[in-house]
Parts: sequence; C-alpha cells; structure tokens
Amino acid sequence: MNIKVSIITPCLNSENTIRDTIESVLGQTYGNIEYIIMDGGSTDSTLDIIREYETRFQGRMKYVSEKDRGIYDAMNKGIRLSHGELIGIINSDDWYENDAVEKIVSVWKQETKYQVIYGYCRVLENGRIKNIARGRHEGLAIRMIPHPTCFVTRAVYRDFGMFLKLFHVSADYELMLRLYTGKQVVFTQVKNILANFRRGGVSCISKRTEREYYLIHYRYGLISFKNMLLALAGLYM
Repeated sequence: MNIKVSIITPCLNSENTIRDTIESVLGQTYGNIEYIIMDGGSTDSTLDIIREYETRFQGRMKYVSEKDRGIYDAMNKGIRLSHGELIGIINSDDWYENDAVEKIVSVWKQETKYQVIYGYCRVLENGRIKNIARGRHEGLAIRMIPHPTCFVTRAVYRDFGMFLKLFHVSADYELMLRLYTGKQVVFTQVKNILANFRRGGVSCISKRTEREYYLIHYRYGLISFKNMLLALAGLYM
C-alpha cells in the first residue's frame, strides 16, 4: 500500500522541542507523507527551525504562521489544508517512533471508510519514562486513548466533524468519544509504541481538564446533570 498520509503539527514558541518532532517525521520509514506545520505566530526561533527543514522534505512539507484561536483551531486548519487518506496529529512537544506510520498503514483497511488507528504511547516526565499508555477505545467512557498515536481517515473528519473549539484542553477526547459512541467508526489498536509524549503540555492542566471531562461525560449521557454539578463543585472545594 502506498496511500498518502498527512501529519499535522500545531505549535507556538516551541523552539526547545519542535526539532525532535520534525526529525521524527522526516525519519519515518514510510515515504508517502505530507507534513503540515501550523504555527500560531511564534516569537522565538521556532520558525527559523522549521525553515531549516523545508528543503530536506523535498516539497513534502508546508507551514503556515498566523494567529489562531487555540491548539484545536490550529489542528482544524491543518486538516483542511491536508490531502492524505489518513491524517495524524503530533504536537510540538512530542515525537514519533521511526516506524510509526508504516505500522499504521499496515493495518489500514482500504474497504473501510471510517477508521481510527492508534497504538501505545511512551509518557515522559522531566526526561524520564513515567509509563506506557495503552488505553483502549473500549474504555473511552473513562479515559482518552493516546492521541499522539491516532490516525484518522479523511472521511471521518468530513462526515463527523472536527475538533470542537469550545473545549480548550479536551477537544481530542470529545472527538474520540463522539466517534466511538456513534458506532460507525472502526477503531483498531496497534500493539506497539508509536509515539512519545512529554507531560506538561496543554492537556496536562489538571483542573481544567477534569472540568471539561465532566462536561463531555454529561454531553454523552455518561453522568447525570446533578452528578456533573457535584463533581464540578468538588474541584474547587
């Protein structure tokens, strides 16, 4: 199989980490990749680093630098610019294993229109391995699957929508729960480490994340209105 895969990286003032992200895309063992970097208007050397790599991608990389309305707005913009049959999103704090895309494509099913393919994720804190995230889609009612490893078919975004910007740190969770509860999307787990995630980014803002999780659970009937209010109140007691 030689399907085109789009990879999107949203970033803002990521000079300390984005080189690892870009190198991990450049070093993929799978070749038919387009790489899109959505910069939110960085004021550090992020753009200089991005430009260093432009020629090395030999026309397969493009970048946009403009203000956005948050990380999920940047992701949505990147999806609209992409052309791949499969779309992956890797943030500028994180990076792929070299064979991540090859492993994803190996289990992609040409005859299945709506797919989410994902795998294991190595979680690091202060430069040390904290754990390996192996969450499965059957447990989405409780917790998110490893989003840095997720690749989604273009038809999913086209027919079921993209990230809801009303959620500032958990729109990825809302999207996956939406797709899973709709029962039309096939989820496939690759039982290998595909990506590496540095703790401390936008999704690690604990109280805000918990608050959005409760709202999302209520949205999908996983918690009553009363229990949602009690849970929200408990965050600030």
